[in-house]
This record gives sequence, C-alpha cells and structure tokens, in this order.
Amino acid sequence: MTRFLLRRLIFVLISLWIIISATFFLMRAVPGGPFSAEKKVPVEILKTLEAHYGLDKPLVMQYFDYVKSVVTWDLGPSFRYKAETVNDIINRTFKISLVLGLEALFLSIALGVFFGVLAALYHNKFQDYSAMVIAVIGMSVPSFILAVFLQYVFAIQLDVFPAGRFETPMHHVLPALSLSALPIAFIARLTRSNMLEVLQQDYIKTARAKGLKESIVLIKHAIRNAILPVVTYLGPLTAGILTGSFVVENIYGIPGLGTQFVQSITNRDYTVIMGTTVFYSIILVFMVFVVDMLYGIIDPRIKIAGGEVTGGDVNEYS
Repeated sequence: MTRFLLRRLIFVLISLWIIISATFFLMRAVPGGPFSAEKKVPVEILKTLEAHYGLDKPLVMQYFDYVKSVVTWDLGPSFRYKAETVNDIINRTFKISLVLGLEALFLSIALGVFFGVLAALYHNKFQDYSAMVIAVIGMSVPSFILAVFLQYVFAIQLDVFPAGRFETPMHHVLPALSLSALPIAFIARLTRSNMLEVLQQDYIKTARAKGLKESIVLIKHAIRNAILPVVTYLGPLTAGILTGSFVVENIYGIPGLGTQFVQSITNRDYTVIMGTTVFYSIILVFMVFVVDMLYGIIDPRIKIAGGEVTGGDVNEYS
C-alpha cells in the first residue's frame, strides 16, 4: 500500500509539473502581450508595467519564478483586476462553481445509475427504449444548446424558473440540469451495458439459486459490480463539473470560475489563465488519485499489490 501511494504521488507531481510548464510556455508563445489591449501608452510606462510584473526578466527566470509561486500557492496579481490577486479570484469564484458542480454531480450519478439499471432490468422493453432515447439525446445535444433551450422554454415561455443569476434554489435548477445532461447520458449507457453483462454471470445465477431476495441480488451483487467502470469515470467527471462549465455559467450569468476563466482569456489576463488552469489540473489529478483508492473500497476483489491495482477472479466473489 505504501509503495502504491508513493508511486501515485510521484505520478501526481510529474503530471502537475508537465501541466504547469506547458501552460507557462504556451501562454508565452501566444502573440501579443498582457497589455496589448490597453490604450496606447508611452514606452516608459509600458516598461514600468512589465518591470512591475516581472515580464522584463529572461524567460527562464520568469519560468522559475512562476513554478515557485505555484509551489507556495501565491499565484500573483491579476493583470486586469488591480485590487485582486489570482488567489482572491479563485477563492471568490470557485465556491459558486463548487455548489453548482456538486448539484450537477449528484444529478448525474443518481439519474445516470437509475436510468442504466432500469434499462438493464427491462431490456428490450419500453423502459429500456425510453431510457436510451433520453441518453442519446443527452449525448447528442451540446450543453450550450440545451442550456439555451431550457432557458427559452422554462424561463421565457413558461416562466417557471429564473432565466439567469445564481441566488435562490430556483436559480440552480436549469444550470444544474444543463451541466449534468451529458454525464447522465454517459453514466446511464455505461451502467446499462455493465448491468447486462453482470446479470449473465454465474455468481448472479448462484445467488438466485440460493434463494436470495431479488433486491439483495441486485443491490449487493449486480449493481455493486456494474458501477465499477462508472467510478473510473467519476474522477475526470468530478473535476470537470466542480470547476464549472465555461459555457453554461456564461449563458446563465453565473459568476463562477468558468465565467472568470473565459473573461480572463478575453482580457488576456495571463496570470489568471495560468492560475485557473493549474487549479483545474490539481483537482483533476487529485480526483484520479481518489478514484484509484475507491476501487479497493467498493470491490474487495480488487487488491493493491506491487503498486498496481489488480482484480481478482469473479467467481471468488460468489
């Protein structure tokens, strides 16, 4: 277990270093500079601004300064918002994206697993076709089109939900549905295919032959094994949802991290772009690490041995 944790920790650190380095050099390779959009200012003032933000230093020195700032989690000042640092912006906006993300994540898992199990239990019946039609629609329609559609129908035409902002619980419904539509569809299809496979396994037939209740067979043996691939998907899904959808937040006027990231690109606010990218990467890598840990908890057949996650014989479980 210790060896496994050390290997995963090294993997995390190397991944983050590559992401930090790639982000830094890509931003420096973009034509123009952070003050290109400003009104034309005298050369002396421009040089003073570049010296203030350390942009007059050699590229290598800027790189090491940036790596040091990430390690100490002091991401520096914003080029656009003079009174705020990148840390202030992330602290202010991420809690909004976190609330929206957790709501969307809950809907994704609950409805995705429900539709997947329902479709598998009623294979080739009305319930199966209905669930898969919903899944296909969820996977086919981009989130920004679904967000606009829901906003038009339920906010403008029916006046059931507010069209924008993020203040009362009613403001949360449409953005959370827009954000969770694709994960619901993906989880439903994944759960359905795995449930169909698991229900044909010998240990399910053995459990039924022993006289166990159908609910126990499904919950304790079938669903538990069928959702393992779903757990793998939860790592990147959680990171993506928690950091907020750039498009959905913009459509509904939600002042979250996604909206801030889009605005920082428009404003050429380099430090905010790099800071939010690194922040997103840390969440993503951490969630992948957590998912590896959850494997051993959800399924006792999976053991952590020799630094690798391995699976046991399915028949042993029966």
